[in-house]
Amino acid sequence: MSQFWKPGTEKPRILDDEEGGVLFFSGTPSSSSGFRYSSIEKQRQRLPVYKYRTAILYLVETHATTIIVGETGSGKTTQIPQYLKEAGWADGGRVIACTQPRRLAVQAVASRVAEEMGVKLGEEVGYTIRFEDLTKPDVTVVKFLTDGVLLREMMDDPLLTKYSAIMIDEAHERSISTDILLGLLKKIQRRRPELRLIISSATIEAKLISAFFQTRKRRGLENEELGLQLEPAILSVEGRGFNVQINYAEEPVPDYVQAAVSTVLLIHEKESWGDILVFLTGQDDIDIAVQLLNEEAQTNGKNTSGLIVMPLYSGLPRAEQELVFSPTPRGKRKVVISTNIAETSLTLEGVVYVVDSGFSKQKFYNPTSDIENLVVAPISRASARQRAGRAGRVRPGKCYRLYTEEYFLNKMPAEGIPEIQRSNLVSCVIQLKALGIDNILGFDWPASPSPEAMIRALEVLYSLGVLDDDAKLTSPAGFQVAEIPLDPLISKMILASNQFGCSEEIITIAAVLSIQSIWISGRGIQKDFDNAKLRFAAAEGDHVTFLNVYKGFLQSGKSSQWCHRNHVNYHAMKKVIEIREQLKRIAQRIGISLKSCDGDMQVIRKAVTAGFFANACRLEAFSHNGMYKTIRGSQEVYIHPSSVLFRVNPKWVIYHSLVSTDRQYMRNVISIDPSWLLEAAPHFYNLQRLKPITH
Repeated sequence: MSQFWKPGTEKPRILDDEEGGVLFFSGTPSSSSGFRYSSIEKQRQRLPVYKYRTAILYLVETHATTIIVGETGSGKTTQIPQYLKEAGWADGGRVIACTQPRRLAVQAVASRVAEEMGVKLGEEVGYTIRFEDLTKPDVTVVKFLTDGVLLREMMDDPLLTKYSAIMIDEAHERSISTDILLGLLKKIQRRRPELRLIISSATIEAKLISAFFQTRKRRGLENEELGLQLEPAILSVEGRGFNVQINYAEEPVPDYVQAAVSTVLLIHEKESWGDILVFLTGQDDIDIAVQLLNEEAQTNGKNTSGLIVMPLYSGLPRAEQELVFSPTPRGKRKVVISTNIAETSLTLEGVVYVVDSGFSKQKFYNPTSDIENLVVAPISRASARQRAGRAGRVRPGKCYRLYTEEYFLNKMPAEGIPEIQRSNLVSCVIQLKALGIDNILGFDWPASPSPEAMIRALEVLYSLGVLDDDAKLTSPAGFQVAEIPLDPLISKMILASNQFGCSEEIITIAAVLSIQSIWISGRGIQKDFDNAKLRFAAAEGDHVTFLNVYKGFLQSGKSSQWCHRNHVNYHAMKKVIEIREQLKRIAQRIGISLKSCDGDMQVIRKAVTAGFFANACRLEAFSHNGMYKTIRGSQEVYIHPSSVLFRVNPKWVIYHSLVSTDRQYMRNVISIDPSWLLEAAPHFYNLQRLKPITH
């Protein structure tokens, strides 16, 4: 590839920085070109990353791996893929990829870049997320995707041969997929030294990632044929930050949702113009806060007039997500109430005030009890700094932390725990196996997962018949399960539906289980909501209830009014239909014939049991409060109040997942006959009180 700084302009000067990386200061960009820049071009040039353009391209040309440390809002996500394209990295049919940990960020960034490049989204610039592919082969040259989707692409193309450069964005979030991807890309680089990696991260992780990609042990530091430095380069790009004044709570707040709402009202009353960004933990908290603010606006009109309150979380319909990015009308103040998705992945212009609850929802998996809980947990100091930084984008801002300064300094953890060290690894193990990596314990991880979680994952996959005695994928079942982009337990349920002749129904159930919730509930409508649910409730349990909702939705002609009347989420149902279509195509590709069981509920429940036999529970004999015990670990569990089997308490049930609040609750529960457990998994259960066999 030709060098790309123009003759006659100053060559980049190179300075070492104290991080041990390399910092570049490019000469002033040549302004001799005669054409006028459009306003978008002007906006692009105002981004902090613009003055590093030459330096970034020089590093990518000369180093196999470039680590870019930059504040959120420096423009690195939208600009670097465009710089690479302008420098010729997409010539000759090659593609530039940029991964994000979150689907919402993938969609938002792709549409922004398409707009900046003046192309239609889905043509030269496209995106792929699970169950949605908006790209065109041979046309798309800049592709945004989740790191999970890029991992799946490796199943068909282990060396990712169509990509010339891959940018891993938000690597500091340390999602499982990001960590696996970094390990695999390090392997791919040995086979494809011409592949360029650009890893963008917040400060804390840069040194760790650099150490991970150090290749001193191999063939010196240069790759002779390509004149490539194998040592990673680190480049720091400053953000466009203004000063942010931090305010702490004087004493711990008892209810952070209520405290967040009060703080928003206080800012609106006392502070000058500027939007407010509130960080809460998840959809439930956010819905409550939105409702409280709207109620306040109705009862106390004059103080809250001018507030536009908007939620932001990943399960939100696309149209509502896009509202968040629209400019705030004059004389109004936007309040965006968000999960930690707005911490690093997305940039909201116009935010001047940040309210930080100090919490986020995080997964924690206990391999001993085999319970993965989504827990509201304190964030780290690194996250708190990221959140505060969101207030200083357009002018000096303020951050209101709903915790004390003493807590921030002395009790808050400095950094978060990588997801791989606190998650169930079943999906991760099967992906690596499908990619031909058999020695999983010897895999080069950026952070090692716990051996207990790894052993538990191997056990589960073995009991599902996905791995054989040598821990290799079984044929065909193991390969078929790996091919379906769902939790292996759901994939196994789909495979079993083939022999039970109920694949049409089970694929519908699988599509519903892939979505956060198909219901719309809220404060003050609980009674109506419960009545609506009763119209669909099936005695067998939630999975069959989902089939009734799906049937009703189709019979209504997919009507949004029908959904509204029945408290069903219309956008979620449309998504269920899309996912179902994709799953049908995958099922046919792997040899599953699509059959309906015409209302035979027993075979549906048997198919669910075939996938989820490890999640079986039995009602305790003298339990007055509906306590169950898991067969596998004798954990005390209860049916979640949202389940149609709440208070029905059948003797034997299987659950889809557990959530932990004041107690362990089973979500999406179905009643079963215990004899089916022996049919589905004789190797896992024995007859004596149906205990799992311990090896």
